[in-house]
Amino acid sequence: MSPPSSRAEPPPFRPRFPWLNGDLQTLRDTLRGGAPDPGPFTRLWLDLPDGDALAAAWQAGQGRETVVLIHGLTGCEDGVHIRRAAAFWRGRGHGVLRLNLRGSAPSLPRSSKGYNAGAGQDIVEALRALPEELVAPGLVLIGVSLGGTQLLDALAREGDEPSLPLVAAATICAPVDLAATCARMMAPRNAVYHSWILRRMKQDAAALAPHIPPDRLEAARRARNVRAFDDGYVAPLAGYAGADDYYARCSLPPRIGRIRTPTLCLTAEDDPWIPAATYRAQDWRANPALTALIAPGGGHVGFHDGVRDGSWADRRIAAWLDTLR
Repeated sequence: MSPPSSRAEPPPFRPRFPWLNGDLQTLRDTLRGGAPDPGPFTRLWLDLPDGDALAAAWQAGQGRETVVLIHGLTGCEDGVHIRRAAAFWRGRGHGVLRLNLRGSAPSLPRSSKGYNAGAGQDIVEALRALPEELVAPGLVLIGVSLGGTQLLDALAREGDEPSLPLVAAATICAPVDLAATCARMMAPRNAVYHSWILRRMKQDAAALAPHIPPDRLEAARRARNVRAFDDGYVAPLAGYAGADDYYARCSLPPRIGRIRTPTLCLTAEDDPWIPAATYRAQDWRANPALTALIAPGGGHVGFHDGVRDGSWADRRIAAWLDTLR
């Protein structure tokens, strides 16, 4: 049997009952779980030049491009949406690599620091370390939330002279304006989300304690909001002057003209974490390699509709990828 085709353009997003608004779309995976088991995998350790290594879960396909899935903030290869996407792409004959960023639970044993939105070189170096048989069919990179922002940084670093056989890339609900995203997360309406993500960020920092200067760990522990955490922990460890410097230098505008890989940047109008206005504010026409799509709904990395074959975002990316062939 040949892999299923996705040439038919998927219909516009319509939420599945009872996940009828952006918050419910966002919370569905946390409340219900239920991601398909993508099956057995091979553990790979991808060495980085500084001695750290990223853990990856590899599953072979049927000769189509290797799809690399990159998780979001405080996530890993076992996130419900990552597992669902892995099953979706494997069902279409693709090999799938679920890549874990520095400091995530699977990569922790060989991590001396965490990741940040501007650490795209980690992705580039990890993919350079892949066995040739994995990269030979070509690579399709998909980054979720902050993993998408880091992916955009990686694509900009590859630029006009790519060292990787990149076929295409896509991001799902990636922050393209970090300052505006931080402000949205700290808004009163997002108090529950903010408390949840800040607690997880602090847990990730504590897990790296043997490698982190005590004053930075203390700044992370004492942070009362995400901005303070970025200002006292993430930014200085990554070489930025503070949160403002980090946000300005790692948002999309400094990179938008340097990306050459065809890239779909998908988000949702009702995402409670990522302001859709930040997508409308970008000058997408400045780079024909980039395509932005704001769906009418879907929440933050939700996109649960009436079709039980991946998510609407997965199917939309697959249909877009087919237009490139």
